[in-house]
Amino acid sequence: MTTQILFIRHGETDWNRIKRIQGHIDIPLATTGLVQAQRLARRIADEVKQGARLDAIYSSDLQRAQQTAQPIADTLGLPLQLREGLRERSYGAFQGHDSDEIAVRFPDEYAHWQTRDPGFAPPDGESQRSFFHRVLHAIEPIAAAHPGGRIACVAHGGVLDCVRRFASGLPLDAPRNYALLNTSVNVVDFDGDKATLVSWADVAHLDAPGEDDSFRKVPEPGR
Repeated sequence: MTTQILFIRHGETDWNRIKRIQGHIDIPLATTGLVQAQRLARRIADEVKQGARLDAIYSSDLQRAQQTAQPIADTLGLPLQLREGLRERSYGAFQGHDSDEIAVRFPDEYAHWQTRDPGFAPPDGESQRSFFHRVLHAIEPIAAAHPGGRIACVAHGGVLDCVRRFASGLPLDAPRNYALLNTSVNVVDFDGDKATLVSWADVAHLDAPGEDDSFRKVPEPGR
């Protein structure tokens, strides 16, 4: 049976604004991100009042995702279920730096990163290939636990990127041509080992999309 999952990226952080890679560093939401999370919660609650269902809500265990998911859980009276597997990609030594700093501090590694080699891992970090499989292995049991249901997973830009690539068959080394927006709602249907894209980058609850539309500005979403 099909499980519909609303994949939601966390709200804006101060590091999102300055394009500093967060990875596994536990950065909280900025004030703007907290406002985005409240607007998202109101939107989801309104949809439920109008007849939409939401059976469960899962979140990455990193603070920025939890702070985005908790208002939804509170509004709907659902427990927030944390999953470490929904964390952003670990960028190891790249974390805490922007792309210009990485180019200076790690010139050889930076050059390799720019080739989009899925097997490349920053020092002490994850490769894109390992990250992709980690995310899918985290989602599989979540989807299987809710056959015929509709649930939400609040995570990170990199997680959403993995989901989109899986659903569309886009290779890991292919350039990204779609947005990964803060508090965007991205809907995907899972049926066994297949995923179908329903809608993407919906931020109707915001006055305007956040500025962290990274596919036009940096090579990878280090969020």
